[in-house]
Amino acid sequence: MSLTQDQKKRFKQIGHHLKPVVMVAGNGLTEGVVNETERALVDHELIKVRFSITEREPRLELMHELCGQTRADLVQIIGKLALIYRANPKANPKLSNLKRYAE
Repeated sequence: MSLTQDQKKRFKQIGHHLKPVVMVAGNGLTEGVVNETERALVDHELIKVRFSITEREPRLELMHELCGQTRADLVQIIGKLALIYRANPKANPKLSNLKRYAE
């Protein structure tokens, strides 16, 4: 699914206030990291992921690979942070960042 510019703008506004919920360290995309990202996307729909990889190219590859494995859309990259989104039609309104920060 491709996001429209309006969706990206709205998600970036919401994402500005979010803290990273998943951290990817030197071991890369382990099964635990992918599972935790899946769980966070189901609960929150829009999440920040911090990558502790210092080299830019490998970090960008991991960001795109994580989005591919979790079927999520990459909304924004800021340095070592990635803002990713995956819709959940049955999202809990108390957990979903989109519903909690709805204007």
